[in-house]
Amino acid sequence: MPSNARLTVIVPLAVGAVMIGASALGAMKLGQGGRGPAGAVIKDVEGRAVGTLQVEDAGDGKSKVTVSVTGLPAGYHGFHVHAKGVCDPLSKDPATGSAFFSAGGHFDLGSHVHDHHTGDLPNLLVAADGTGTASAVTDRFRVAQLFDADGSSIMIHALADNHSNIPGRYQNQAGVKGPDAETLKAGDSGGRLACGVITKG
Repeated sequence: MPSNARLTVIVPLAVGAVMIGASALGAMKLGQGGRGPAGAVIKDVEGRAVGTLQVEDAGDGKSKVTVSVTGLPAGYHGFHVHAKGVCDPLSKDPATGSAFFSAGGHFDLGSHVHDHHTGDLPNLLVAADGTGTASAVTDRFRVAQLFDADGSSIMIHALADNHSNIPGRYQNQAGVKGPDAETLKAGDSGGRLACGVITKG
């Protein structure tokens, strides 16, 4: 009897410990408090996987973004979080014909111009062999904020992003100095090469 009594006490404690452990693990996987990781498989307009994205909590209200790509044109490419979690290559921009129009504009928690959009990130440099990796830490968003009502996506553009760095000494044909409306929208980064819907985990 004493032996059975000890067993009766030990079993509930063991089960309780397992339940607590499972609960904590579940919270981490779900990103409780916006601290869990997020990621994306990045695909080109033909549906081929060309890269991966990971977004994770970096502490102090910051997020770390890591990207790895292959099979892309060499050079610098604009790289941004976009406002909608829909990457439809058949959805075309009526003004330019660029794919992935479904992803909307740059992700922004406010009414900022480029390069102050919440989702603006440094250019991605792709080597001559078509591969590229980069990571950046931003304090403009937390992981949980990427999962609003319509989600978000990561976009790789065809051209380099000038980050609206157009000093006043430059001017357009009309004599207007500094960045124009198109530059202030997306940094003249051109068409959309590849897109990935950002998901939890």
